[in-house]
Amino acid sequence: MAKRPTCGPRRRDCMSGKDEGSGRGGAIAALVFAAIMVGFGLWLAHSLTAASKMQDCLMSGRTNCNVIAPER
Repeated sequence: MAKRPTCGPRRRDCMSGKDEGSGRGGAIAALVFAAIMVGFGLWLAHSLTAASKMQDCLMSGRTNCNVIAPER
């Protein structure tokens, strides 16, 4: 009667013959997702700040609240 190999607390160690570097694809995907979320957060913060400034101008009773871009 042959003994089964004992597995650690993580059973996938016994189930697959892959080495520890096989989870690198998931880490890269998580890093890309995090970078996209940071970019989206920065864009959202900028957009909300611009809208807040416009609302502050309109609530103060001004009629000309257009953003004036400086000439270069």
